[in-house]
Amino acid sequence: MNSQEFSAFLRVCRDDVDSALLTVLPKVPVAGKRLSEAMKYSLFNGGKRVRPILAYAAALATSENLQNRDHIHPVACAVEAIHAYSLVHDDLPAMDDDELRRGKPTCHIAYDEATAILAGDALQTLAFEALTQASTLTAQTRLRLIKQLAKASGAEGMVVGQSIDLNAVDQTLSIGELELMHAHKTGALIRASVQMGAIASEQASPTQILALGNYADAIGLAFQVQDDILDVTADTATLGKPQGSDQASNKPTYVSLLGLNAAKVKAADLHQTALDALADFDHRADALRALSAYIVQRDH
Repeated sequence: MNSQEFSAFLRVCRDDVDSALLTVLPKVPVAGKRLSEAMKYSLFNGGKRVRPILAYAAALATSENLQNRDHIHPVACAVEAIHAYSLVHDDLPAMDDDELRRGKPTCHIAYDEATAILAGDALQTLAFEALTQASTLTAQTRLRLIKQLAKASGAEGMVVGQSIDLNAVDQTLSIGELELMHAHKTGALIRASVQMGAIASEQASPTQILALGNYADAIGLAFQVQDDILDVTADTATLGKPQGSDQASNKPTYVSLLGLNAAKVKAADLHQTALDALADFDHRADALRALSAYIVQRDH
């Protein structure tokens, strides 16, 4: 997949998930207009849509023919809604206390803290509603998808990762402990996005789903390593959030533990691990290969 084909793939996937998200947003009573606006604000604030794109790419890698992606849209909406909810809550004063997200005021700044909490709650439940509405998939597949997303976003996944992160402030962590934290906080939803895309294709073998999990584990860590690198090397305008915020909060990062150059080497090694996990896939996994490179080479 050359750079033009990859750019076109990203554009089509983003357009698809944006259109699908507009259709699944709930029709809230007029009295709940502020909540509805906050939900839409948080879903459409310039996100790169990495998780939905991973779902589309995994479905493509495991499908004989994916001309029609309608059956993947609910998965794309679900993982993006969970991601958006997690960012709204992570930015709250009781959590990371951030005022900028993607160059815009965070939800609790644009609206208020209570509205942000409720918007996050509503986005989380919206994700599971979207999966129940995947009418082109079998009931067994829908149940499998719901279970996978619940485990990835709950106390065995993303939520416990955030808890570990909060408890790690001002603490000294080993590389292993840092990886454990990010395997849950960032990696669990990335792994779910990839495997759910394959599951929704209803054509993936257990061996393929296992290999895709290994791929996702590698890019999930690579995503965080690159985030830590950018926190040091990029400016606030490029990042869309305050530069050096992790250092200011005295949070352990790959850069603080390894140093900048070694962190860059680790990101490259994780990219290679991701590619190795796809060794038995044919050209249909080229989008996944390109996404791994995109994750470790992105500049914001």
